[in-house]
Amino acid sequence: MNNSPKIVLLLLFMLFGSQLRAQKFGYIDSEFILNKHPDYKVVQDELAKLSNEWKKEAQSLDQEIKEMYTQLKAEEVLLTEEMYQQRMADIKAKEKSSQEYNSRIFGINGVYYQKQAELLQPLQSKIYDAIERVSRKNNLAVLFDKAAGPSAIIYSDPRHDYSEFVLEELGIDEN
Repeated sequence: MNNSPKIVLLLLFMLFGSQLRAQKFGYIDSEFILNKHPDYKVVQDELAKLSNEWKKEAQSLDQEIKEMYTQLKAEEVLLTEEMYQQRMADIKAKEKSSQEYNSRIFGINGVYYQKQAELLQPLQSKIYDAIERVSRKNNLAVLFDKAAGPSAIIYSDPRHDYSEFVLEELGIDEN
């Protein structure tokens, strides 16, 4: 009577254990794949060009503010209190517009990050499709991304790295 639950557990383990062993796991390094893709360099160059233009505009605004402060300091003794307060208000308004510009361009939901997402989206779709095809070809149940962060994978055996297969699927030569 005591052996009956053990036999049932053994049968269940054998039944479900074979299914668990059939699952295959692997990982890729999406950062490695992105850096190898020729379109990524084009996207990075375009983003750098846009970013430099926006940074120059922000620097020009900052330079104008510095010049306004310098001019105010030079003329401070000649100005009435009302004139001084008006100039300070103008400087504060210019500082506020500079901060708004920086926030609008480089903020969390700024133009820079929207442009980055827009430019990277087609490339990410291509890579995702290649990852899906590699996963299906190799019967992978789970495919991790090594570049996703330190908590995603603690240890990885290189023989389970499918990054090269994804590059091959994308038609990108290693060298």
